[in-house]
Amino acid sequence: MAEKKARKTLISHGIVAQNRKARHNYAILETVEAGLVLKGPEVKSLRLGRATITEAYAGERGGEMWLVNAYIPEYQGGVLSRFETRAPRKLLLHRKQVNKLLGAVQKEGITLVPLDIHFNERGQAKVLLGLGQGKKNHDKRRAMADRDWQRDKARLMRDKNL
Repeated sequence: MAEKKARKTLISHGIVAQNRKARHNYAILETVEAGLVLKGPEVKSLRLGRATITEAYAGERGGEMWLVNAYIPEYQGGVLSRFETRAPRKLLLHRKQVNKLLGAVQKEGITLVPLDIHFNERGQAKVLLGLGQGKKNHDKRRAMADRDWQRDKARLMRDKNL
């Protein structure tokens, strides 16, 4: 019997990895899209949708912005592809954007959080960074209550119209 190989779907454009907890833990004040410097096997691994950015953050080192602690697993395509899975990866931003972000980060309580990694229409890997201000527990509870109320209200309106 011939076994069928599982087809791997490649992501040519769209979201690869999302940090869903970021919007829960931070009030996102502004977003910026940045390019990402990757090696060939890292891109192949991303195209398979294998990345995690829940513990990642962006920071400054030597006047440049870097994505730190993002997990991109090794590509298992049969080619020798050794790279560090949690290596810092350089972010591509204009100098004005870097200065603006660094000025905001130096304020107290502001963090540069990656919201998602995606491929744009041209097939280039991009990171959506958010300037986030940490939420307090009572703010998180209020946001959850508001979200629950909006969902219940929509459900009541939908049932009323039937």
